[in-house]
Amino acid sequence: MAAKKKDSERFSEIRSSKALRDYSIGERFEAGIQLRGTEVKSIRAGKAQINDAFARVEKGEVWLHNAHIEQYAFGNIHNHDAKRIRKLLLHRRHIDKIQRALEAGGQVLVPLRMYFKEALVKVEVGLGTGKKLFDRRDDLKLKAVQREMSQALKERPR
Repeated sequence: MAAKKKDSERFSEIRSSKALRDYSIGERFEAGIQLRGTEVKSIRAGKAQINDAFARVEKGEVWLHNAHIEQYAFGNIHNHDAKRIRKLLLHRRHIDKIQRALEAGGQVLVPLRMYFKEALVKVEVGLGTGKKLFDRRDDLKLKAVQREMSQALKERPR
């Protein structure tokens, strides 16, 4: 009998809606995250937010701050703290590269999305520089023009 395919509806991805709006992202890194059991269950249920989260390099390790993972509804007294600081797991060469970029100034390390890769939770972080107000307006204008072009192409007779 053939193996049953994995249920694609269970796959959940948590995105930061503010990250791409407020920052122009350069280099991206995929990092593991150190979690407790109830945190994984909450993320699988989609009960996490990384909109206000940021990452820092402290003592040669990368830490994720302000990521909100709700307490597991069916947890017990050993449930996790929702806003605790979590360690990101990266290769040493990536940590060194990130640390050099942050020390040079003008860049921040922002979590972009949190997702499952097989059974593991991964966090995609990116080095970004803050956008000014006029940069955001230019992005909105560009999106509006692209939307109008795609609608015009759809309405065009074939």
